[in-house]
Amino acid sequence: MARSALRAALAAGTAALVTAGLAVAPASAARPDAPPGKPVTVMTRNLYLGADINRPVQAALKAQADDGTQAEIVQALAVATDYSRAIVDDTDFPTRARLLAHELATTRPELVGLQEVALWRSGPIQLEPGTIGIPNAMDVDYDFLQLLLDALAAEGTPYRAAVVGTRADVESPSFTATGANPRDVRLTMRDVILVRAGSSVRVLDTGDQLYDANLKVPVAGVVMDFSRGYQWADVRMGSRTFRFVNTHLEAFSSDLALAQAVQVVTEATAPTGTTVFVCDCNSDPVDDSVKTGIGDTYPHLAPYYFITGAAPFGTGNPYPYTDEWLQWAPAEEGWTSGLSETVDDATADGFDHRIDMVFAHTADGAPPTVDRGVITGDELGDRDPATGLWPSDHAGVVLRLRGL
Repeated sequence: MARSALRAALAAGTAALVTAGLAVAPASAARPDAPPGKPVTVMTRNLYLGADINRPVQAALKAQADDGTQAEIVQALAVATDYSRAIVDDTDFPTRARLLAHELATTRPELVGLQEVALWRSGPIQLEPGTIGIPNAMDVDYDFLQLLLDALAAEGTPYRAAVVGTRADVESPSFTATGANPRDVRLTMRDVILVRAGSSVRVLDTGDQLYDANLKVPVAGVVMDFSRGYQWADVRMGSRTFRFVNTHLEAFSSDLALAQAVQVVTEATAPTGTTVFVCDCNSDPVDDSVKTGIGDTYPHLAPYYFITGAAPFGTGNPYPYTDEWLQWAPAEEGWTSGLSETVDDATADGFDHRIDMVFAHTADGAPPTVDRGVITGDELGDRDPATGLWPSDHAGVVLRLRGL
């Protein structure tokens, strides 16, 4: 199905929700028909690691494909790493952390699923055989988690990390084309579940798991393992308990993302009760393109279809989830992704698709009611006035849920 036809079908589905009485309200107002009981506000937020992680890998792979020597491959990797690492400085997470903290302080979600919580480190360059790409640099340049927690405390809305999951941990030599600024650069990716301090949420149990299927790339004689995973927290609010799941599915292969979606749904969904599942799913429900250049066989939309139990990819899902944003507003009011690498875009036009999601699965199959919702970090006024930086290359999704 063409992308335009899929968008039309999605719009028709939203219209059907309105006809059925699930009012699609403006994102600034609360629904008057929400069920009684204490709600829970949840958020999914990709922090943006600060640069294109793919650039150094692609540079090295091109040098390999061109039959370059080991020295030429390493130089291609190192020069591209130096270029990308400079962009990390330019995208200035300390500034962006203050913008992100303001979002959380304003919307006050009890539970937040964070993705791309980068830890950037550096150390002496290692170019001897057997040392290239070994992740052992220890000098901290940017700890995104600590910077965000500090910014939240400064906002007067502290949060604590309930689960911290280590994902990809990769290192590369780095120097300029003239050999200047030699060092090793290390990136450790993390997913994190935050709980607002002072909220009524009590964490009962937690878990964290790497996926079985992950992207592994042989570069310069070492296999770089770009592992991803999922995490969960069983929580209590008053007399109710439910599970909160957070993940970041693979961006560079929809086949891998689908395998990961199958694993997280089948393994992390609570067998009884309610599961609220947030993610950067890297799956646009109206994009049926296939990444044939890397050997994919499944379209970009396949993971989303599996998660929601939609045919043809979701027919085997034992726990179909509801896309909660569509209980609140049309899909086109929920675009969350597409800004440039430098996140200093002059307009918000880059937000042109939706891959950041809040899902829910209840024991009886009825979706929780959304009585308030908002997209954060997608307006020009959300940028830093001095630098023009956006909080992230993604927007955040905040929904207040009732009837869990």
